[in-house]
Amino acid sequence: MIDFELTSEQQEGIKAAHESAKELFRPVSRYYDEHEHESPQELIDKMWERRGEGIFSMGLDVTSALRIEELCWGDAGLYLCIPGPALGGAAVFSSGTKEQLGRFLGGFNEGGPKWGAMAMTEPHAGSDTAAISATAVRDGDEWVLNGEKIFVTMGKRALENSDGFVVVWATVDKSAGRAGIKSFVVPAGTPGMRVEKLEKKLGIRASDTATIVFDNCRIPFDNILGSPEVKKTETRGFRGAMATFDATRPIIAAQAIGVGRAALDFVKETLESKGIKIRYGAPRQKLTALERDIMEMEANYKAAKLLTLRALWMMSQAQPNSLESSMAKTKAGLAVTKITQKAVEIMGPLGYSQKHLLEKWMRDGKINDIFEGTGQINMLVTARRVLNYSRDQLK
Repeated sequence: MIDFELTSEQQEGIKAAHESAKELFRPVSRYYDEHEHESPQELIDKMWERRGEGIFSMGLDVTSALRIEELCWGDAGLYLCIPGPALGGAAVFSSGTKEQLGRFLGGFNEGGPKWGAMAMTEPHAGSDTAAISATAVRDGDEWVLNGEKIFVTMGKRALENSDGFVVVWATVDKSAGRAGIKSFVVPAGTPGMRVEKLEKKLGIRASDTATIVFDNCRIPFDNILGSPEVKKTETRGFRGAMATFDATRPIIAAQAIGVGRAALDFVKETLESKGIKIRYGAPRQKLTALERDIMEMEANYKAAKLLTLRALWMMSQAQPNSLESSMAKTKAGLAVTKITQKAVEIMGPLGYSQKHLLEKWMRDGKINDIFEGTGQINMLVTARRVLNYSRDQLK
């Protein structure tokens, strides 16, 4: 039975995250939206100092999602700047051995701030991760990586830090198709790995999104996550990549519901300040269009949140959650898009103006329907799981 009851310690961590969002994120949110690629170093230092307050977590669980929701209620782009293993850490957590977890993640909250990143998307392999063309060739006790990865969230920051790392997906045998795809941990400072450019984006502008090139980049043999063996009748390496998505998609969903709640809170507070109350007990046929809109926004937010918590609860219980993970990501991406757009519509010129953060939340929210698998791809994954269809049967 799913139990979302929180301990006093968990509640304190969530409260600390909300206070950080309110006190540190919101006041500088507009500035770093307008100064893309400028490092929010003061905020980073303060968040690093607060890492013992229950804000940071290596886990992928319900309380982690609730903390992330609070931080993204403050600012989703600044949340992504917080030091931590991030998506790269989720990949290690999902596919790494016990030894690798200790080696790559064991001391991540010690010393100075550091970051992890995940590099999967390529110029000609976006949603179709099976089409990855970056290569990893074994040379004695090393792997030699070659290829280009795009849209790497926090890639620049991960490479600039001496203790950071990037998890890279590459093929060790192109003839094996998906079975030849493996993931590798590349430490920052490794020769042959460089940031080629930074994207200029619509939203989450405080975080960097990098193109990373691997040019004869050599890493130790035991930096591969999972088995190096390739059996063309199996797809374990590719399944490892998909298992990573099972872990990260609910985290993206948690980010989405944080942004959606920020927009919803703003609208409700503004209406309340004007003396407009939502009549929750009234029959639907007697509700105003505004009241119906608010209730639909709230329903979308709550549905996305419950799906997200369910997916992460299943993961914390070591239960397969591929279906639930994709459902949560799909619903949250749609919900935050609908909620923020409707919020701007309801507020009219007030919502469209940069006087408030509402228009920014609409821009920040849309990415959640795109990265970590687009909404369309996740709907496809969901349909396959529900109908019990294979990849070849439903494309």
